[in-house]
Amino acid sequence: MERRPIFTEVLILNAALVGLAAAMAALLAGWQQPGRIFLLATAMAALAFLINTAVLRRRFNPLENLIDEMEKVDLSQPGANLPPGIDGKADSEEVERLELAFLRMMRRLEAERRRSSSAALRAQEEERARVARDLHDQVNQSLTGVLLRLEAARAVAPPELEAEIAETSALAHRAMDELLTVARQLRPSALDDLGLKAAIAGQVEQLDRSGFELSFESEGELGDLDPDTQLVIYRVSQEAIGNAIRHSEGKRIVVSLKRSADRVDLSVTDDGRGFSFAEATTGLGLGGMRERALLVGGELTTESRPGSGTTVRLTVPVRYEGSDTDLPRSEAEAESVE
Repeated sequence: MERRPIFTEVLILNAALVGLAAAMAALLAGWQQPGRIFLLATAMAALAFLINTAVLRRRFNPLENLIDEMEKVDLSQPGANLPPGIDGKADSEEVERLELAFLRMMRRLEAERRRSSSAALRAQEEERARVARDLHDQVNQSLTGVLLRLEAARAVAPPELEAEIAETSALAHRAMDELLTVARQLRPSALDDLGLKAAIAGQVEQLDRSGFELSFESEGELGDLDPDTQLVIYRVSQEAIGNAIRHSEGKRIVVSLKRSADRVDLSVTDDGRGFSFAEATTGLGLGGMRERALLVGGELTTESRPGSGTTVRLTVPVRYEGSDTDLPRSEAEAESVE
């Protein structure tokens, strides 16, 4: 059945009603009873109002529903959290065109956000890598020079200064170790050289000396994930493990990384003191982790109650090198009319 635009339908309907009213007025022109003519005119006006109300309500309700659905869209969620009601199909031509235009706009916004977020992520990591290189190549060399001078000074120093020189040398060695640790945290070479699984395993092994019992379990192949996804998963695990060590006051931390057909799930669980909702907004870095998750279309959730430990979960859709996951549900529908 051919669908007419709303304007055309309303115009034809009102034209028909006006024509009918004119015809009735012509037929009744010879009546000499004003009361009856007024009653008939009132009845015609009421009929016109009811018919217009019924038809316009039927035609405009989908538009109102579309507005309600559009107001639910949340750009802070992956895929803009599009409601299922916005699918590019409608009973009215105007509503369908609006839905398709909205879907195309959201697809472009999501693609642009993903490009800009990816660029920001790469710029941040490049800056981290530069700082790590500077720490390793410049500051570390300076500390090495200090150690060499101390060794030279020890050879000619009087015996009463030997203990102080040894203590200063030990402090310089400790500073070098801490410096290398910071450099590795800024840009983990294992992530580039060995992959995501080995990088997280190395991180857990390194932090296992912190007094916590750390364990890491992994399932599935992760080497084919795109670099941005691997980097976000690593950074979230790094932040979540660091939070557990600094704030949980527990004894055990379990890190789990699992790959399924269409997603990767990371969880970091501790048996510590947990935290309340008010504490979640201060100093735990949850906002930063959520922002990183959004960069690759992921979702981060946190489960914690005072005295019950904390679990941080990250779910990321599987993306491969050069893949594009911008609004997958609506993309084909929107492109079908372009």
